[in-house]
Amino acid sequence: MNCLFVGGGSIAPEYAAGLPGSSLSLAGVVDLDGDRAAALAADHGCPSFTDLETALATVDAPLVVNLTSHAAHAPATRTALEADCHVYSQKPLALDADEAKALVALARDRGLGLGCAPGTPLGPSQRRAGRLLADGRLGPVGLGYAHAHVGRVTDWHDRPDSFLEIGPLYDGAVYPLALLVSWFGPVERVRVADALDVWPEREARRPSTPSHVEATLAFAAGPTVRLTASFYAPHRSREFYGLELHGDDGSLYLKGTGAMDDDRDGVRFGRVGREYVSAPPDAPTEPYEYVDAVERLAATVETGSPSRAGGRRGAHVVAVCNAIEAAAEGEGAVAVDDCGATADPPPAPVVRPEPLFDGSGAAGIRLPAVGFGCSRYRDGAYVERADSIATALDAGYRLLDTAELYGNEHRIGDLLAAPGAPDRDRVFLLGKAWRTNHRREHLLAACAGSREELGIDAFDCYALHWPGALEHRGELRRLAEKPVERQEALAFPEDEDGGPATADVSLATAWRNLEIVHERGWARTLGICNVSRTQLETVLEAGAVDPAIVQVERHPYRPRRGLVERCHERGIRVVAHSPLSAPGLLDEPVLEAIGAERGLSPAEVVVAWNVARGVVPIPSSTTESHVVSNLAAGSERLTAEEVARVDALRDPDFER
Repeated sequence: MNCLFVGGGSIAPEYAAGLPGSSLSLAGVVDLDGDRAAALAADHGCPSFTDLETALATVDAPLVVNLTSHAAHAPATRTALEADCHVYSQKPLALDADEAKALVALARDRGLGLGCAPGTPLGPSQRRAGRLLADGRLGPVGLGYAHAHVGRVTDWHDRPDSFLEIGPLYDGAVYPLALLVSWFGPVERVRVADALDVWPEREARRPSTPSHVEATLAFAAGPTVRLTASFYAPHRSREFYGLELHGDDGSLYLKGTGAMDDDRDGVRFGRVGREYVSAPPDAPTEPYEYVDAVERLAATVETGSPSRAGGRRGAHVVAVCNAIEAAAEGEGAVAVDDCGATADPPPAPVVRPEPLFDGSGAAGIRLPAVGFGCSRYRDGAYVERADSIATALDAGYRLLDTAELYGNEHRIGDLLAAPGAPDRDRVFLLGKAWRTNHRREHLLAACAGSREELGIDAFDCYALHWPGALEHRGELRRLAEKPVERQEALAFPEDEDGGPATADVSLATAWRNLEIVHERGWARTLGICNVSRTQLETVLEAGAVDPAIVQVERHPYRPRRGLVERCHERGIRVVAHSPLSAPGLLDEPVLEAIGAERGLSPAEVVVAWNVARGVVPIPSSTTESHVVSNLAAGSERLTAEEVARVDALRDPDFER
């Protein structure tokens, strides 16, 4: 779709930069400064103009992108709408709420689309924060603190006069306001506000409106938020466009309501009683570009349903700013017109993956890119894992690898039931029966006990921990609470000669016993762990239900290529335990070199390598920084050349 840029100032090149990768093309540029218009137009091979009406009559551009100075936004938008053009306006939509509402009404009456910046609620960090809210992690949200420290515009803008005339509300506060309205809907009233004229005496150019404003806003369907907008507080202060929300069950911190690029530490979550933990992206993200919101508006035009939701939100934000000014002038609490604004639909939930069946009997399931291992056995000793598992859940892990052998299922159940935990349908739980419980009665009892400890009706996947059976010497429930000697005696029984006390239960029989768990609805899918390719074939031949998951030790030294290929042929997902544990692996020069090129640790390279090969790694760590970085590595995409360099580390002895 052709578009006409009205205004060729400093923001126009930012919008124009995204055009080549979009469905939009620049048909012309208008600016009162003819040289500025001509310069931008020349870069894009289109005509330039100094008069808007002439440009509208000359070029074929159904969409106008209004990038004029703040005070000129409303008049330019009105002229374009009256010429039957759809409009996307840089913020603010207007400086007066009545005028902003009139523009929305004009667009509605003419069947035109009307959008308004900022579009950064579409940014990757903002969307990730929105998913945490939509998942109910915070519970009911009661309080918030928002900052818009625009800073000394005389220091960083070559033409600051427009900013100095309108103040920090209409240029800066619109960012947190637009995001909050997109999440919670309209502000109901301004409870209280104050404004200051603080400014350095040495500055010759001064704001003509208050340079620092604070207000307390009550949202009709959400929190009460304290908003600070300032030209005086520098934009390099600790808070630039930060937002902190507090709910009954947890708190959320977003580093930048106006951020365009992603930042693995840009979103942090802390459930009640726990410190904040970074919630990094776990899948690749694309930075937000200015033109993205314009392209979205154009898409609604193309479908015949021009959107005015952005215009309504922009009008409401103007009404909030007007009300803050009125309250600061001594009018007390001020009601705010909602201007028809509504909250955006919440992001699609990251729900528990459903099984997919291709019609051939082979089952494939969608899994998160990276999972979290919950074993207590680390570095030759048993350790408490409740804290690190809680950290993993708060960081955003949604696949937990559990087992009765780990002895901590009841603690995981407590974490999943605690305030601030993700909903059950947003966590994939993989459970495992230990090898002393391969007989039917023992296996069913083990599964029932694990479900009770975890507080769940059914596992997402229930697996045999090992293919070979050992003698049953007693139940393993709450193994972690027993003395270590007793743990070892129950889990690793010995015969009279001190060797493993095996049980006469074949792998085929054990698998058929496991299928009873599936028949009873105690597990949605089944799995098998620590198998060779030959043992996998035994299971495939013996059972009526194929495994959905095969979990094996896998890392660059032991890629298990043949097994992985066979699993993928059958639609079986491969989960890699101990992906980082091979001695010497993380000292490999190849991993260090790739990591140095990408700003990653060797461990992150290994995690990303597994993901690139379609394998789900489940690293286990008790260090918060490693818990977060391992998850974030799932968002990295190695090149084919980098994957091949890691592949070359394989040990030929482990190709089976």
